[in-house]
Amino acid sequence: MEGRRYYQRFTIPLLMEHWLLALCFTMLALTGLSQMFSTYSWAKAVVALMGGIEQVRFIHRLFGLIMILESIYHLLAWAYRTVVLHVPFTMLPRPQDVKDLIGVIKYNLGLSEERPRFDRYSYEQKVEYWAMVWGTIVMVGTGLMLWRADLVTRVLPGEAIAVARVIHGGEALLAVLAILTWHVYHAHIRHFNKSIFTGKMSEEEMEEEHPLELERLRRGAIPNVDRASIRRKQAIFIPLASLIVVLLLVGLGHLIQF
Repeated sequence: MEGRRYYQRFTIPLLMEHWLLALCFTMLALTGLSQMFSTYSWAKAVVALMGGIEQVRFIHRLFGLIMILESIYHLLAWAYRTVVLHVPFTMLPRPQDVKDLIGVIKYNLGLSEERPRFDRYSYEQKVEYWAMVWGTIVMVGTGLMLWRADLVTRVLPGEAIAVARVIHGGEALLAVLAILTWHVYHAHIRHFNKSIFTGKMSEEEMEEEHPLELERLRRGAIPNVDRASIRRKQAIFIPLASLIVVLLLVGLGHLIQF
């Protein structure tokens, strides 16, 4: 709409990372749950549509690998922004988040007339983020155990594979239900958030959803950037990060023996 002011909320790399994650999650859920509920007619239809169970397993493992690579990128990108660029990690939980939760409960029950005012991320978004981090760790760990059960059973009893299968399936089902209820409601039903498509949020939306961040943007506070310090840290960070990536890729390649 003409005359409306917009604020940049997400950069293009962050948007691309989100949609890659969404694609991986969708394909992993589709191929994973169709194996988990293989006796149901809808699962048989999915398997047939994808070319058979072997093809479904291949697709599942392929997107599992992409998810691992995306997670490595996310970790390194976070480290670069935090260590090199000194961008505050605003996803960290704070005592204020507990106060905001209590404030929202009071507001919803009519015990308070004022809704808590959120900064860049609300406690709801932080819960989603850290649930995703925890879920990814669990799914990657158990998924690799199931993929290379021959290696796992050299050091652990066979029961470990059965436990990993139960955890992997249970966490997958929990993640899908959480996305379909919590995320869809908060991001698309309660208030349709278009910033994940455009990267921008209108001033009115910012006033409603993130008023504390809006106040900071209105003040126009520009952090003092020490270019020399950034270059020095880049000279250390980039080679170190490159070495870590190479070692992780080599280790992952040897582990899965694709």
